[in-house]
Amino acid sequence: MIPVKHTLLTREHGEFMDLVDELSRRYIEPVADRIDRENYYPREAIRGLGENRVLSPVLPREYGGYGMDILGTALSIEVISRYSGSMGILTEVQGFLVTDAFYTYGTKEMREGLVPRLARGELIGSFALSEPCCGSDAAAIETRAEKRGGEWIINGRKIWITQGAYADIYLLFARTGPREARHRAITAFLVRRSKCIEVSPINVMGIRGTGTSELTFSDCVVGDDDIVGKPNEGFRIAMEALNLGRIAVASVTLGLAEAALMEAMEWIRNRKAFDQPLSNLEWIQFQLADIITYIETMRSIVYDAASRLDRRYEDYYAHASMAKLASVLIGMDVIRRTVQLTGAYGVWNGSKLNRIYRDAKLMEIGEGTNEVQRMVIYRWLSKYLG
Repeated sequence: MIPVKHTLLTREHGEFMDLVDELSRRYIEPVADRIDRENYYPREAIRGLGENRVLSPVLPREYGGYGMDILGTALSIEVISRYSGSMGILTEVQGFLVTDAFYTYGTKEMREGLVPRLARGELIGSFALSEPCCGSDAAAIETRAEKRGGEWIINGRKIWITQGAYADIYLLFARTGPREARHRAITAFLVRRSKCIEVSPINVMGIRGTGTSELTFSDCVVGDDDIVGKPNEGFRIAMEALNLGRIAVASVTLGLAEAALMEAMEWIRNRKAFDQPLSNLEWIQFQLADIITYIETMRSIVYDAASRLDRRYEDYYAHASMAKLASVLIGMDVIRRTVQLTGAYGVWNGSKLNRIYRDAKLMEIGEGTNEVQRMVIYRWLSKYLG
């Protein structure tokens, strides 16, 4: 594991990272290749992390968490992602997007009955927002929830839904008013898996084994007690969750970049060319110097964004977008360089670098594309500069 020292980290943070690393070696490392090769969903690994309180570490201990701050949770995702980007994303969705949303905005019954089971990995949750019509423009979603008598009837389609194929419950966002109202007429619902939901798995190039799916909801019936938060305020819940998710995705990318560096270093130490070790070549040394500098740059902006959220700075959302944008742009360059340094090995399907490269590309898209982050940042900048 790369030694991590940073001015924002406490002794507790360091000890927590050591614990997550130990658990990752135990539960994730043995199945990491299988997750990618077989599109294998690692339910036992998820349960193992949950039983040790690191699946949703930001939750209080009485709810199955570790009582960590947002920075600590970002650290856990960073460490997990060194072993598997897929597992990093699964813990982000399960812990950040779903479990924390139910804990923060859900009813007492959701908080007491669902949250601990989600935190322990007994239940699998999914964040159902994106639709075939609308990815970046989430305010335009078309899935509808119509009130009939005392029930809500939900019809529509969701796509690119992580854990959709394996979820027991869905945090689903549906339109509860006219389309012209956009974000002002979206409500969040708890929807339990049932025959009204058709699941169509989607095969993706990276972050495999995550159960990415298209979901079709046909006359799914829920009640008022299944509303998460308040009616027509679901968009705010989605955006708050995605702000957390952007820090998490930045942490995944940081972990992937660190893993790529370690893979490249191992290759370079054991490789000779032109009658000398590769590490003796100045060009190689300069590349590695650039890479570690970029990684430490990523670390600073990711940790800073998480710390701003912990302190509830008013503009934390913009810094979450900056952290995601910067980390994925820098991280992709770092990982590309490590592949180049290792030559044919880096593009071999059996290499960890090949998997890291494919996983990292999806970080530029999930939880808001690079272009969406630029929109958020520019809007903040316009206000910041007056």
